[in-house]
Amino acid sequence: MLRRSTMRSHVRLGLTAAALLIPAAVVGQPQNAPQIVTEATTHEMVWNAVVEDERRIFVSGPRWAGGTGPQLARIAGDGLEPYPDAAWNSWRPGDDPSRKFVNINALHRAPDGALWAVDTGSPTFGGNPLPNAAKLVAIDLSTNTVGRVIPLPPEVARAGSYVDDIRFNGAHAYLTDAGNPGLIVLDLATGQTRRVLDGHPSTVAPADRPIIVGGKRLDGPDGSPLRVHSDPLEVSPDGQYLYYGPLEGPWSRVRTRLLDDAGVAPATLAAAVETFADLPPMGGSVMDAAGNLYFSDLKDDAIRKRSPDGAIVTIARDPRLHWVDAMFLTVDGRLLMPAAQLDRVAAFNGGRSRIEWPVALYSLRVGSTD
Repeated sequence: MLRRSTMRSHVRLGLTAAALLIPAAVVGQPQNAPQIVTEATTHEMVWNAVVEDERRIFVSGPRWAGGTGPQLARIAGDGLEPYPDAAWNSWRPGDDPSRKFVNINALHRAPDGALWAVDTGSPTFGGNPLPNAAKLVAIDLSTNTVGRVIPLPPEVARAGSYVDDIRFNGAHAYLTDAGNPGLIVLDLATGQTRRVLDGHPSTVAPADRPIIVGGKRLDGPDGSPLRVHSDPLEVSPDGQYLYYGPLEGPWSRVRTRLLDDAGVAPATLAAAVETFADLPPMGGSVMDAAGNLYFSDLKDDAIRKRSPDGAIVTIARDPRLHWVDAMFLTVDGRLLMPAAQLDRVAAFNGGRSRIEWPVALYSLRVGSTD
């Protein structure tokens, strides 16, 4: 079991950009760009997802990235506190994975305030989900207890699946599968899940759009160019469309009413998919209530904003923003950015980690989320 006392000395909070060795105004940083603030650093986690709730910050990171800390943690003072408790973060090979985190890839806060964790169920990169391990875990932030566990059955989280991220819309939620290209629709009332757009071109990573990070092509463990299928997704502010795409881009959109209706024929749904935006390979995204899409451009260590009219501007560019992954917009207008450095993990570097510790969580003030 993980003990908070063993981790407390490895997290640092609240440093500003001026406290770091690398100045903010480097490598094409836009003029008058907002100041990059270091919210926290760690030597324990390779965090790639973050959620804030009433100034409490929750972080998670995939097991295969090489972290030694918990799968899900609350940043508490100068330490990491396993969340919601140590038991949920205590999985070891051979344990029952149905009530423990095996490999969290995403966090998201639902409209009702609950914190949802997406557990791929596979402890290794590219591995198959373990039996009864792939699941969604909803945590009540007011009581700090698990309120609901939704298993993802083998016909949904298949061999080769890597259930990636989640977004909510009314009575449904939508997930992407970056391993077996497709989308997953969740009925929130019943907990039933079903796959849609399996193998549709909009969910498949194109072979001609390599992921360039740090000036070089990112290859998978087998030495071939890494391809990450359906990965980022967002729901339009009016709830009418789901936007999604492979990590490499481009993005497509489809009407949520068609996704929500289990009676819609697969061919009808496929024919309804539309082009949305030709966006570059990105680590993560978040959309505000006005429809502005913030995303991390992996090639340039940059954060960009796409307005609803399609215009794209750079709001920050800095080598510290290396593989910023799933971001979060706080109620006071701060963009939380976990710099996961996922291209530097051992799986993509011949078994040798090139992570530059500490891993940092940054923020930029981008305005109101209303």
